[in-house]
Amino acid sequence: MKNVNTHKQAAIKSASHGQQRSYNELVEYLDTNWSTNKDDNTLSCIKQLDQAFSGISQKLNTILITGSNGKSLTAHFTEKLLREEGLSVGTFYSPHLLTYNERFSYNDEVISNKTFTDLGNEVINTATAMKISPNSFDILTMMALLYFEKKKVDVVILEANENIKPNAVAICKSKVTAVTRVTEPEAENNPKETIESILTFVQPGTHVVSADQSKANLQIMQDITTQKGAEWSMPIRKLAQLSYPFEQLHGRCAALAERIAFIYINTFANQDIAVVNNSLLAKQKGQRGRPTLEAKRQSELNPKKTTEQFWKETHSTLPGRFQLLDKEKPTVLLDNASTIDAFKNVLLGARLLHYQRPLKGLTVILGCNNNSIDISEFLKLLRYFFKKTSGQVIVCPIEPLPGHHGNHAWDVEKVTNDIKSMKIKAKSAKGFKEAFEMAQKTVDTRYGLVVITGSSSIVTEYWKYKGIKKI
Repeated sequence: MKNVNTHKQAAIKSASHGQQRSYNELVEYLDTNWSTNKDDNTLSCIKQLDQAFSGISQKLNTILITGSNGKSLTAHFTEKLLREEGLSVGTFYSPHLLTYNERFSYNDEVISNKTFTDLGNEVINTATAMKISPNSFDILTMMALLYFEKKKVDVVILEANENIKPNAVAICKSKVTAVTRVTEPEAENNPKETIESILTFVQPGTHVVSADQSKANLQIMQDITTQKGAEWSMPIRKLAQLSYPFEQLHGRCAALAERIAFIYINTFANQDIAVVNNSLLAKQKGQRGRPTLEAKRQSELNPKKTTEQFWKETHSTLPGRFQLLDKEKPTVLLDNASTIDAFKNVLLGARLLHYQRPLKGLTVILGCNNNSIDISEFLKLLRYFFKKTSGQVIVCPIEPLPGHHGNHAWDVEKVTNDIKSMKIKAKSAKGFKEAFEMAQKTVDTRYGLVVITGSSSIVTEYWKYKGIKKI
């Protein structure tokens, strides 16, 4: 107890008397500390920080979302559902596109610069006083937990970035852990080891659910869940009924979000939390006898909203995740896809848009820095797509950005030649500006489509090119 009190006193003292960085200085600090103490396999730094702040990781009700693809969208849809139920929700996303602020959402609103700066100084100064060196993800995670505690949220949704191992969010004991899909390359050779790594967050009492479609993967997940003394929930089978073309693209993420919210509302939501009477998800207590005439009248006047209606009215407002900018001329589609599975989804989306309204010109600007992708599989994917849809590819280099997945960009000339060898029209560009201006000239201004994809970094390049500093 004495050690805990010492840590708490250090935290209070450091926050009030330590260096007070400006917003820009804080961003610079985070940019340069992603690799700090990256061999901290026991999460010692984040655990010590958590202890200094009175163990807030154990006080918050948390939902953890992990897996290969679709984590951000699943978190986004889960937040919408829980808010519909009357709960206040904090969501911690990863990564960001333009500003670190995007990672912190409170009731679907991004954190302000001032609050972000104050929290950053509080955490960094505490770490300095304790003589520990957390990396940027540790700092951001602790900032998120502090922010949501101060907002007194009912529940926190945490996105576990699988590219950061070990992951700081693992210090939280999640009520529900959801696995979107398991599609990492290493899963093909050793799926059990990959899934064990993904489910390191699971603790006794946690409810585990997945949207993965592999029966073998699901069986491994169920076995691991049972071994850990956690609760296995039935996997997702159906798609949520989003509007076209998003049901085909995001329907599984939305269905997983619905299952997560259902489990949380009916198993963990405290009785004193005001869940709305017209709940989409809460199990209604059985009513004895026939309803009164007044109850029937009220039911007719105020019919209960269904989940089908909710999904028809719900759209993703998450930047860079299949974001269609149809007011631009030509129309621009942004997607931070960086894996084979994610590329399949964005190309499917482009084809569905073409079915909805025939495109007069289609150009894909590709800027990728995920060197773990199987290039041969990627080329097969492109070849199949362009057999069905006419268009071309422009490959451009990108700069690796702090806190983003991937390091060095693909060899532009080599990839361009590889694409050409598949009898696909392809060009290379020296940078994004050149690539985008080339693409604009190849498609119809009104009915053409430019797809910008390959990484979060290239989506960031687009916003910078447009002069946007904050999404």
